[in-house]
Amino acid sequence: MAKIGFDNEKYLALQAQHIRERRRSFGDKLYLEFGGKLFDDYHASRVLPGFQPDSKVRMLSTMRDEVEILIAICAGDIEKGKVRGDLGITYDEDVLRLIDVFHGLGFYVGSVVITQYAGQPSADAFIKRLTALGIRSYRHYPIAGYPSNIRHIVSDEGFGKNDYIETSRSVVVVTAPGPGSGKMATCLSQLYHENKRGIRAGYAKYETFPIWNLPLKHPVNLAYEAATADLNDVNMIDPFHLEAYGKTTVNYNRDVEIFPVLSTMFEKIQGHCPYKSPTDMGVNMAGFAIVDDEACQAASRMEILRRYYAGMADKARGNCDEIVVTKLELVMQQAGVSTDICPAIAACQAKAEATGKPAGAMELPDGTIVTGKTSSLLGPSAALLLNALKHMAGIDHKLELIPSSVIEPISHMKTDYMGHRNPRLHSDEVLIALAISGVTNPLAALVQEQLTRLRGCDAHFSVIISEEDAKLYKRLGINVSCEPKYEVKKLYHK
Repeated sequence: MAKIGFDNEKYLALQAQHIRERRRSFGDKLYLEFGGKLFDDYHASRVLPGFQPDSKVRMLSTMRDEVEILIAICAGDIEKGKVRGDLGITYDEDVLRLIDVFHGLGFYVGSVVITQYAGQPSADAFIKRLTALGIRSYRHYPIAGYPSNIRHIVSDEGFGKNDYIETSRSVVVVTAPGPGSGKMATCLSQLYHENKRGIRAGYAKYETFPIWNLPLKHPVNLAYEAATADLNDVNMIDPFHLEAYGKTTVNYNRDVEIFPVLSTMFEKIQGHCPYKSPTDMGVNMAGFAIVDDEACQAASRMEILRRYYAGMADKARGNCDEIVVTKLELVMQQAGVSTDICPAIAACQAKAEATGKPAGAMELPDGTIVTGKTSSLLGPSAALLLNALKHMAGIDHKLELIPSSVIEPISHMKTDYMGHRNPRLHSDEVLIALAISGVTNPLAALVQEQLTRLRGCDAHFSVIISEEDAKLYKRLGINVSCEPKYEVKKLYHK
């Protein structure tokens, strides 16, 4: 069982307290830019064992009556139908999803701002849709010379042309479907308008990684570099903080590069800049809730290894280039990561070599390694899942839980009626077959009850597994890595 390295309750209390203190330091209102994922932050939960994926929302829930949600979406992203890779839905659809989720949690969603609006037809259609749904929307426009021409930006012809977004709570959380949505520009535009109205408002940034009070090359921070290898983000010492306070803190290149511009904008808007460094702008207290640094380092090294395999698989798919993989290899070297830290990798490779077919292996919470092989009716991911569940339930792996009389008709339907060439069952299909068997077989029902215990386990496969299998493992909370090759050599894999 993975060691707990992070005190989640301490984090929630510290974070809420710090945000309230920051809001009081400005007076009337705080615009809080939320970076990363507000919901389901599984990266943080993997590198900080004990961090709950919904921690950010839980923290905000402790101050729900003070919080208003403002969602930003770029008009250009609407026009080109930009899709969230993890959910497979467009950014505009995700805005509606986010609103539903926030409402379901009891949060007040004030409005949606369409940034970089220049009359895009799809953006206009989305604005009409929001209006029909009873959701207020505002337009923010492209500003010539942004972000360097500060004299023009901080003027009636710059921020002044943007719609003033009416808000009613003291903490305005600005979030978005993804990066590049214009969250920071939205916050600064609002500061301009609030200042003209005599309202004392401030800005702060809530970004969990890199963790500013951990060393630059700490595995937790290196895991962030691995996670953003495709964005070319680089952790670095904050030179402004070091100069102002003589203290070493960690930030990332984009915030450091933009800080002089932000500082000048603050001076232009409010007469002075309340911050001396990009680290000052942050409100992240995660570093203070680490209770077992060794556990967090070990978890982060495992995450770096997963990211490396994911990058190699993306390269095999043609979705990334050699530069990304090279950066991941460099991060591995810096963190002292090798494949030896994941026992499932060696076990998987040995099983594949012994059988001559694709195979998989998984490390269970008690440290046991189970394997799964390819058969005529089951793929390696389905076989591995069944074997892992049997072990967790204390059932001999040779015992047949799903009779061939159940599996064969499903395979027959796939190939003869649904157009599939592969008769072998995917992981989700084998779970359905297991549920059917559970009606008459108490052992099959017992095995199903073990599913929740697989969360956090690491599995490795000798080939890139199917999209269906990968999604099922992800829903179960199993961490998956694959060797960067396909079972069959062809151009289209689906």
